[in-house]
Amino acid sequence: MSAPRPSEATLRRLERASGQVATAAVARMDDTLSWFRAMPADQRSWVTLVAQAGVASLVEWCRNPERPPRLTGEVFGAAPRELVRAVPLKQTVDLIKVTVEVMEDRIEQVALPGEADALRLAVLQFSREVAFATAHVYATYAESRGAWDARLEALVVDALVRGERSEELPGRTAALGWGTTSPVVVLVGRTAPDVDDLHTTVRRAARSLRAEVLVGVHAEQLVVVLGGLPDLAPVAARVAREFGPGPVVSGPVVDSLSAAGESATVALAGLRAAAAWPGAPRPVAADDLLAERALDGDPLARVALAERVALPLQAAGGEVLDTVRAVLASGGNLEATARTLFVHPNTVRYRLKRATELTGWSATDPRGGWTLQIALALAELEGSRSLWS
Repeated sequence: MSAPRPSEATLRRLERASGQVATAAVARMDDTLSWFRAMPADQRSWVTLVAQAGVASLVEWCRNPERPPRLTGEVFGAAPRELVRAVPLKQTVDLIKVTVEVMEDRIEQVALPGEADALRLAVLQFSREVAFATAHVYATYAESRGAWDARLEALVVDALVRGERSEELPGRTAALGWGTTSPVVVLVGRTAPDVDDLHTTVRRAARSLRAEVLVGVHAEQLVVVLGGLPDLAPVAARVAREFGPGPVVSGPVVDSLSAAGESATVALAGLRAAAAWPGAPRPVAADDLLAERALDGDPLARVALAERVALPLQAAGGEVLDTVRAVLASGGNLEATARTLFVHPNTVRYRLKRATELTGWSATDPRGGWTLQIALALAELEGSRSLWS
């Protein structure tokens, strides 16, 4: 035996009271929910429309109990999609709870004598349907938003990899929730095999350290853009563990996402040349691969070596440059260098310290000596070409 339904007369009374119920519900939300009080006026008005639509849908459902309530369109269709973005699911549940409580408080006033229990049962059943519809609305929105975000993220990362500086980039990244302006760094490496959802794994790693992140996959290359923190080195080290086997290269830190394409270009050049340094750390900075990148034909690396190494040493004078060359020729032996130059070993140390200050590389360090040697060799080649041209 089905439960009794409110009479048509009671439903008309409820219908006439829908505006008052919605107004009272919003007033109670304002009194009991601090976050609701902070909402903009337009969003509060949307909540009022949803509450009114909910009462109207309840009346229609009671009149046609055999028809399942179309709550998604009838109730939540009253508000624009921006409301779903602005109000999380938990807060929406709070709004529904308050509205149902207000409706229950007014049952005795609205229902005709003897019909209060029937109306109360109808409200209870309808509130359950609303709860299911709410979950459906948010699940559908999350699914569609997730698919849209994935496509948009792929477009953004692809643009960065291709070195684009589009005026649309800030708007696209803002739509993805990227709120940072600086600093930004790009990591590149191979994708990890046998990982079902690499994007989620990388995001979880980055956000565990409160960093902002964009993820893209190009063929077998994983490209990760990190930002949102003053020091991104710990984040890069953590995220590097999610890459596949082989080197992971970080581009230079840039001051904004619009310049991330420059970081990506340098990082990809470093990845192509990283095989020449089998013992490179993970991640390795692309600037630590300047020598390998230059040998691989990277014009940016060659310019960097000239500007950061060769030209400063040449400008420092013959003594500093000759000392660096002598140390490199002796395999880093300072005493042998001192004998070759007829100076005290401390003089050699002083000149090497000066060279390190100028270039950032030490001639007595294996990696530093290798980089200095490549830079000076390229400078000699360039100089000889100038003489013959």
